[in-house]
Amino acid sequence: MIKLLGKFFSHDIGMDLGTANTLVYVRGRGIIINEPSVVAINKKTGQVLAIGQEAKKMVGRTPAHIVATRPLVEGVVSDFEVTEQMIRYFIDRVHEKGFSFMPRPRVIVGIPSQVTEVERRAVHDAAKNAGAREVYLIEQAMAAAIGARLPVQEALGNMVVDIGGGTSDIAMISLGGIVIDRSLRIAGDKLNDDIIQYARNEFKLLLGERTAEEIKIEVGSAIQLAEPIQTIMRGRDLVTGLPKEVVVTDTHVREALSRSIKAIISAIKAVIEETPPELLADVMKRGIVMVGGGSLLRGLDRLVAQETLMPVRLEEEPPTTVVRGTGIVLENLDQLREVLVDTGDEEPII
Repeated sequence: MIKLLGKFFSHDIGMDLGTANTLVYVRGRGIIINEPSVVAINKKTGQVLAIGQEAKKMVGRTPAHIVATRPLVEGVVSDFEVTEQMIRYFIDRVHEKGFSFMPRPRVIVGIPSQVTEVERRAVHDAAKNAGAREVYLIEQAMAAAIGARLPVQEALGNMVVDIGGGTSDIAMISLGGIVIDRSLRIAGDKLNDDIIQYARNEFKLLLGERTAEEIKIEVGSAIQLAEPIQTIMRGRDLVTGLPKEVVVTDTHVREALSRSIKAIISAIKAVIEETPPELLADVMKRGIVMVGGGSLLRGLDRLVAQETLMPVRLEEEPPTTVVRGTGIVLENLDQLREVLVDTGDEEPII
């Protein structure tokens, strides 16, 4: 009876459960939530103090007994209970203006393409325990291709590069399935770490994660820019322990990011090398599609085009492509069921 009522009083949800940000698509309404995947917890009481944007403001600024943490690391669940609470919070946010006192929505969640069965089950169970009536999983590369409106069910080669916060997924898709794929745990967060390490090694300067991310956004690039840009790097001097400022240019940051960028390019080339010639011919005509927040790094699309000798298209609004894909699947679940990951316990659609 409760399950039956849940069908009438719940909003079906598509969720891009990312390492850096969680985006939520509601059937018939579009994307209504885009918040950091951060949870602030009081270690003394175990109480969740804040989730999302409010929790992110606390990162690096809390007393010892309050911890602002990310429950997902490199695209997979690292803290099951906190992930469950975060998903429940977003489900409740979706239903806060409705009449449902106990929402039981159907939920589609995007996951990295090469996660283990255990990691996959952790996401499924966290969503189920958070109140979902039915949970469907979809690989993020597939969701990105659907969100980019690529003809994934046709006998055509569709190549997608999704650079998120924790993982980079590269996939060749045809006939509703992934033909070749690579999943790297090198993405936006790793680029931030690269900048932190570079500042430590080159300037003896200790940076925080948020500062590193701001520098990446302000002056980060994958290729040499026509006009140099610069910003101020602020942190703690590792020698004196006092505050210190250093002026850094795009050249410095490009040097810091170079190793990770090369690893992503190598993974893209590896997928191309393993792709059957017919599918590769399709991609040569139609191009590689780049999505995800990490693909916004200046000049990265042009570097991929130079290295692969193929046209590259940066999708409009790259950070929302995956969640838009989950939304399209949600709206057309009958026609697109074949693209979902088989978890063995999906219920029939009513």
